[in-house]
Amino acid sequence: MQTASPESGAWDAVRNGWRQLYGSFKKSGLSIEQHDFISSKPLDWGRSFHDDSVELCLNISGQGVVTDRSEESRYVDRTVGFYCNKDRDLRGTRTGGESHSFITMEMSRSYLTAQIEPCADGLLPGVRNWLNGRAHPGVVAEMTMAQQTLFTSLRQPPVAPQAYPLWYQSKTMEMLSQVLFKPVNGEELFCQRHKRVARERVERAISVLQTNLSDPPDIDQLGAQVGCSPFYLSRLFSREMGMTIPQFLRQIRMEHAADLLLRGHHNVTEVAMEVGYSSLSHFSKAFCQTIGCCPALFPKAKTCIAKFRARRPAGLR
Repeated sequence: MQTASPESGAWDAVRNGWRQLYGSFKKSGLSIEQHDFISSKPLDWGRSFHDDSVELCLNISGQGVVTDRSEESRYVDRTVGFYCNKDRDLRGTRTGGESHSFITMEMSRSYLTAQIEPCADGLLPGVRNWLNGRAHPGVVAEMTMAQQTLFTSLRQPPVAPQAYPLWYQSKTMEMLSQVLFKPVNGEELFCQRHKRVARERVERAISVLQTNLSDPPDIDQLGAQVGCSPFYLSRLFSREMGMTIPQFLRQIRMEHAADLLLRGHHNVTEVAMEVGYSSLSHFSKAFCQTIGCCPALFPKAKTCIAKFRARRPAGLR
C-alpha cells in the first residue's frame, strides 16, 4: 500500500512516482522503495538519504550521481551499486528531463550490523570505512541478468502477501551478499567488473565506428548499440581514450584515408567519399590538421608519410 513519502519531502515533486514496497526505515531499519518518474528539472536525490545508513540502488533507467565531494559514483541505465551515508556527508542528484526507474534498499546501521556481524571481515573497504564512521559514495557496476530479473520481481513478489516479510528480507540479504562483499578467490571484484564493463563498452564503440566510417551512428545510436546512455558513453570514452568521440572518429577516418591514398587506387575525391565526407574542402582541411599535409600531396610527401607510419602500430604500417 502506498504511503506518504517520508524523506524530508525529497519526492514531493514526483510523488506519484514513489512507492513503498516493504518496510520502514524508522520502524524496522529497512525500507525498500520503487521510483518511476520524469522530473522536469534536476532532482535533489540526496534529500532522501538517511543519516548513518547504507542504501543499495538497482537502477534500470535514468542518470544519478552520488558524491562526497572528493569521489563520485554515477548511475546510468542497468547499473547497481551502494552508497554509505554518515552525517549528511553525501550529495545526490537525478538528471532532469529523462525517465528514471529504480529501486532502493535502505538500511540503518543497527539493521545492517545485525545482518553482517558474523561475516564482517569479508566486506568491501568502502563499507568497512562506513562502519568506522566515514561516509562513502560506494561503487557502481553493470547489472547482471539475475539482478534485472530481481528488479521486476521486487515490484510484484511471486509469493502470497502474508509471506512478503520473509521474501523481501531474503532478497535484501541476497543483494547484500552480492554487492557489499569481496568475492571468493578467482571471482571478479564488484568494482573490477565495473571497470571491465567500462572498457568493453569503449571497445564496442570503437568497433562500431571503425566499421561505419562512411556513415557512423550518432551518439544516441552509438549509446544504444553499446548499452548505455549517450551522456555516460561520452564521459567514459573521453576518460578511457583521452579524446572525444568526434575527435576519435576524425582520426580513424583520416588514417584510413591516408592508407587508401598510399595504395594509389583512389583519387582524393573518391577517398573523401569512402570515409564519409561529401565536401572535398572539409575533407582536405581535416586531413591536413590530422596527417600534416594536404591529401593531394600526401602520396609523394616522404617526410609526412614517414611520420604517419611511425605513429601507426607495426601491423598497420
